[in-house]
Amino acid sequence: MSAPERIPPRSVTTAELLTRGELTVRGQIREASNAVLYCAVSYEGQEVACVYKPVRGERPLWDFPDGTLAQREVAAYEVCEATGWGLVPPTVLRDGPYGEGMVQLWVEPEPGPELLALVDTEEPAPGWKAIGFAEVGDGKTALLVHADDERLRRLAVLDAVINNADRKGGHLLPAGGRLYGIDHGVTFNTENKLRTLLWGWAGEPLPGEAVDVLKGLREALKGELGTRLAALITPAELDATRARVDALLATGTHPEPSGEWPAIPWPPV
Repeated sequence: MSAPERIPPRSVTTAELLTRGELTVRGQIREASNAVLYCAVSYEGQEVACVYKPVRGERPLWDFPDGTLAQREVAAYEVCEATGWGLVPPTVLRDGPYGEGMVQLWVEPEPGPELLALVDTEEPAPGWKAIGFAEVGDGKTALLVHADDERLRRLAVLDAVINNADRKGGHLLPAGGRLYGIDHGVTFNTENKLRTLLWGWAGEPLPGEAVDVLKGLREALKGELGTRLAALITPAELDATRARVDALLATGTHPEPSGEWPAIPWPPV
């Protein structure tokens, strides 16, 4: 009699892990302005680390409706997934030990080439883009620059679409040869609130790849992507997102600071 055939274990997707797994809180990230919990999530014998941001731990903001930051984080992930760039770690909205919140795969940053720097020159060196001059103490200034990196440029386009009001240096996580952007709670406002350290391409023509991606986004927003976003942001915010995509395609350039809102977040890191 032959032995029964062994059925290999089913492969669990990251989305299933984050959505269906049991969340266990391991600690809290204290320096965050809102409640950010470091957790483990386990499902069908698999476990990964993740971040859990419960809605009840969100600090009220004057320019965003209360209790909406978790949904905006998920909406940012949905838009990023539609670009195909994979710049935002897998993110879901689910119930947890402290109620509904955003759960995102934990990304452990790895050492790598510098993406941001302060230099004592008037112009950026080759391979760098100027952001602006910053006070460094004793009445001195230095030029703040970011790398002329394709991954950063893609992130700059994504931020322009989602109207990211808080792209800080600490929100850039290099890992496994890739670059991830995190903390997208203050996004999708109907007013122009783009605040970022990635102004180095301001006014420059968009790369052909970005134009193609934006065209795809425009169509996706008319279909399933628009339907998913409608459950996460308001109708006015969804319309504003479509309008930003249309504007980027109409100008064919990276946006420039409006002058109506601080262009660089504080603190910048």
